[in-house]
Amino acid sequence: SSMDSKIEQLSKKRTLLEQYKKGVMQKIFSQTLRFKDDDGSEFPEWVEKKFKNIATFFSGGIPTSSNKKYYCGDIPFIGSGKIGSDNVDQFITDDALNSSSAKLVNEGDLLYALYGATSGEVAISKIHGAINQAVLCIRSTENIYFLFQWLKLNQNRIISTYLQGGQGNLSADIIKKLKMKLPSLKEQTKIANFLSSLDKKIELTDKELGAI
Repeated sequence: SSMDSKIEQLSKKRTLLEQYKKGVMQKIFSQTLRFKDDDGSEFPEWVEKKFKNIATFFSGGIPTSSNKKYYCGDIPFIGSGKIGSDNVDQFITDDALNSSSAKLVNEGDLLYALYGATSGEVAISKIHGAINQAVLCIRSTENIYFLFQWLKLNQNRIISTYLQGGQGNLSADIIKKLKMKLPSLKEQTKIANFLSSLDKKIELTDKELGAI
């Protein structure tokens, strides 16, 4: 009974944290809620930009599946369903990488699932590995965690706009044309740190639930 009560409390806490984060994100990205500099001064106004003007993009490819030796290496091969995971189902060799259009990404890169069951999902890579053509890597000098949160918040809108009835694929060209309001890098960092702290609270709650 006490365990059931603890599970109920933690589940409620997690739901409330998720609801709070969603609500505060909507206020932040609509600029209803603004952050201030450390000296109390206002940050500059946000400027609308297209993704193609603030980032570089590339996707990968698949080494020839008939060559089984290609899949006996130690390079993690990240599919669209594993972009946010710290483990993968396949590993490829250097020869596989060099003989195909597969591309390497770094831990901390922003990854976007273009098609497949997870189309529209976005994550920050937890590993150094190679990606296939269903995964788009986005690199930018803007705050990556800020861009991640914006894409996450707008995920449903992007899918409903470009995947009619769940059919079709997203593409690098679609993502490049997305428009967003962008604050200064210092304000981006403050926002990213704040949202990251909420994510850590949610992750901690998940660990507590998993430990029961």
